[in-house]
Amino acid sequence: MTIKSDHRALYLQVIDRMKQDIASGIYKEKEKLPSEFELSKSLGVSRATLREALRLLEEDNVIVRRHGVGTFVNSKPVFSSGIEELTSVSDMIRRAGMEPGVVYLSTSESICSEEDVNRFHCNPDDSVISIERVRTANGEPVVYCIDKVPSVYMPEDFLGRKESSIFSALEESGDIRISYAVTFIDPTGYHEEASPILECDPETALLVLKQHHYDENDRLVLYSKNYFRADKFSFHVVRKRL
Repeated sequence: MTIKSDHRALYLQVIDRMKQDIASGIYKEKEKLPSEFELSKSLGVSRATLREALRLLEEDNVIVRRHGVGTFVNSKPVFSSGIEELTSVSDMIRRAGMEPGVVYLSTSESICSEEDVNRFHCNPDDSVISIERVRTANGEPVVYCIDKVPSVYMPEDFLGRKESSIFSALEESGDIRISYAVTFIDPTGYHEEASPILECDPETALLVLKQHHYDENDRLVLYSKNYFRADKFSFHVVRKRL
């Protein structure tokens, strides 16, 4: 069905029609779209109009264009959350009606690196605990997590525990309560370590969240680097005018 002219620019009408066709299942997630020639003909618009619409749809992550292959419909994120509050990945998964799980890859203790000393303001001979985990939703890997915390903040038997919440372990002594986190979000493409762990296709993008967790005394007590599958997660923030 062709686009019917109204007061809006044609490329905006094309965007709306494409979104409607995707929402109704005419074009399914990860499905290849028809060629530009076929689309422009079926919509009754020029190739230039179509290309502008596709460019904006790609900016909004509705579609992805792969050079020499074609244009595909992006998967709609299953999990969405604001980043104003410290919400656990497990809670996000439960809200989507799925069962959260965790696979521990490694837990180790080592002498602080120069980066750790600068990050946590600890002594060079202090030790840090590193935890690598994969968070799952209904058994499917969706987040690859790397956490680092100074050993002095953790219970002595932490390494011997098979499963333990890092937040709970940190707050077990009663001396630490995580108050806030400073988060940096970086999009990235294929990652040679994280992507295979998350069983991603080569074209699946990742969202990398680097979080510095502070206690009520403004001490950095936990550093986290989490790789989220961008086809599964989206994040938003509410910004208020001052």
